[in-house]
Amino acid sequence: MKKVSLVVFIVIIAAAVAWFSNRTPVSAFAGESLDAPAAELIQHGEYVARLSDCVACHTIPDKAPFSGGLKMMTPIGAVYSTNITPDNATGIGRYSLADFDRAVRHGVAQDGHRLYPAMPFPSYAKLTDDDVKALYAYFMHGVAPVAQPNHASDIPWPLNMRWPLALWAALFSDEGSYQPNSAENAQWNRGAYLVQGPGHCGSCHTPRGLAMQEQALDQSSKQYLAGALLDGWYAPSLRNDHNIGIGRWSEADVVQFLKNGRNQHAVVYGSMTDAYNNSTQFMSDEDLSAIAHYLKSLPGNPAVDGEPWRHQQQTFSANTANSQGAHIYLTRCAACHGADGIGREQWIPPLAGASSMLTRHDASAINITLNGSSRIVTQGVPDAYRMPPFRQQLSDQEIAAVLSFIRSAWGNQGAAVTADSVKTIRHDTDPASSDVVILQMR
Repeated sequence: MKKVSLVVFIVIIAAAVAWFSNRTPVSAFAGESLDAPAAELIQHGEYVARLSDCVACHTIPDKAPFSGGLKMMTPIGAVYSTNITPDNATGIGRYSLADFDRAVRHGVAQDGHRLYPAMPFPSYAKLTDDDVKALYAYFMHGVAPVAQPNHASDIPWPLNMRWPLALWAALFSDEGSYQPNSAENAQWNRGAYLVQGPGHCGSCHTPRGLAMQEQALDQSSKQYLAGALLDGWYAPSLRNDHNIGIGRWSEADVVQFLKNGRNQHAVVYGSMTDAYNNSTQFMSDEDLSAIAHYLKSLPGNPAVDGEPWRHQQQTFSANTANSQGAHIYLTRCAACHGADGIGREQWIPPLAGASSMLTRHDASAINITLNGSSRIVTQGVPDAYRMPPFRQQLSDQEIAAVLSFIRSAWGNQGAAVTADSVKTIRHDTDPASSDVVILQMR
């Protein structure tokens, strides 16, 4: 009798899981069509696409915009972004408004299969109905259709089964659009919406759990935007942490960084370069100010951040440097970043007090030293100053030595870098390696 009861229980649970994983999320636009949208709606949708940085993941060099194909690594294999042009055969041309909504805000494709959370639907779930409708109008009427077949993932069976993603989404994403906080003003709420929703800042800057879920989706947790290691880069804290975050930045500094790609504290690099090139520089001044206002409201965590950094003078010369790291810095780096480590105003960033030199995570420092920085393009004009790659000039041990020096000079508090850590990132970002992808886009 007990065995029969156990079998019945298992069958009931299996049936419940099967039903749940195959159910179609309810769209707010069920039965609604949008055949001839106004030009203003299409234009607004283009702006929402900029806010959401759709182009960064759905476009690869030398291919048509939004035609997909970007390879993104996960712990279980590679996935590829899809064609989201309005092509009927290979894109989303046959998507209804409700289909589009289910894909963007619920992570479910038109045919019912679940999307991998490389598509940041946990954040896009907070998009307003108006923004989703405008986004649909833009992709259907403002983007040229491209016949470009999608690339299947490299994830092996049985790990490539999609039905468990329904359970993942239920556990780790929220339902419903962003709801304004009545205790805050309109600017704060606009900033919160942009950061949590279309901007999906938490996708890179919030630490992830064992299931690769963001550990928080809003400011109710101190983990939200507290910094995270992803794709060979360390995305720093966007909270008011003095050392590893933006605690020393004013709201005006945040706006300048997002609008111009640089300020007195830092210059965009790594994955943030693509976010700047494709998204933040196109945002309105009002939206940039709202983002800054919201981010500056997030308290830091002294228990993690440590004692506030203070610049310390350090006097030496190439002839008197008593360590290999100091000698390499003076002969290779000081011409740009200065012997005092403070850089050249907003054009060449400081290394003294840089968050990448104060955090215990050394991935960003190693990555940019090995591979240099990507081209920053402002209003169509490429920048004149770039961090050069030292992959060919310096050995693993030499890079470890110079970074260990930088991360301990001028009051910096970062841990020493090992040659093994450099070796690992050198391999993982080597374009000559057949099993590697340079992940410069989110």
